[in-house]
Amino acid sequence: MRTKPARAVNLLALLVLFTAGTGVVAGCDSDKDREARARQVADAWDGSRAAEVWGQGYYPMGDAVQLPENAFRSDADKRAYTTQNFVLRGELPATPRKDGQVKWESGASLALPLMGAEKAYESVARGGNDGPHLTVTGAKLGEMTVATSRGPATVPAWLFTLDGYDTPLKRVALSPSTAPKSPVKPAGKLPTDELAPLGGLVEVAGDGRSVTVVATHGSCDDGPAVDVLETGGSVVLSASVVGTKDGPCTSDMRAEEVTVKLDRPVGDRVLLDAFTGRPVPYEERKGSAG
Repeated sequence: MRTKPARAVNLLALLVLFTAGTGVVAGCDSDKDREARARQVADAWDGSRAAEVWGQGYYPMGDAVQLPENAFRSDADKRAYTTQNFVLRGELPATPRKDGQVKWESGASLALPLMGAEKAYESVARGGNDGPHLTVTGAKLGEMTVATSRGPATVPAWLFTLDGYDTPLKRVALSPSTAPKSPVKPAGKLPTDELAPLGGLVEVAGDGRSVTVVATHGSCDDGPAVDVLETGGSVVLSASVVGTKDGPCTSDMRAEEVTVKLDRPVGDRVLLDAFTGRPVPYEERKGSAG
């Protein structure tokens, strides 16, 4: 199944290609060869130790930050958030314990090191310009719900009180588990009309029957396309560029969001990039609020 772009995003990116020594796949110049690569990735992952480790870890598939209700009250506040321009008025509390618990709806749980309030604050307050800012007046440890590769989970979160808002800005107080080593090598350096790496995961639909990813293309083509191969243990996505044309082209790479429909919900299957041979990483979108 091949899916074309759903909508364009305002993003320029450099396409990262893997160099020699990564196990180049030869002759991947057709739909048949792309499917063969996807099958190779699926076969390597399904039932593997890497898949077992992935299935036991905490891998977020949603933003680590949850905005206050009715945010934002003004364009200036929205700009402050998108530029990460915060001011701290007061002191942040000490971390009350060493670990925090991830709790899934299935009843499973996982203990991970708890992130301190200062580190959590610094992850959202990276600005420092003279423009509009949001003022943090305090923080306390609480909880929030986040989408993960194993379904929704309740996780510890720092609740930052913002001046002028009745509800807090929440930031997950845990870091993701370490990703397992892939059981298959990357595809290597290939023309993008044959196979290309994905830019990251944007979201999984609420019913799990579609996923939106970022795929890149150039200035002399018809855009990116993404093929999907579904198995019992994985969903392998293969990105490529279609309609390549000859002639003078700019060197910039353009990124688009592509929504791929699935035959059944993702569930706890591993979402994989055929090019890298690794799980598709979730990429938080800066400035997506509002």
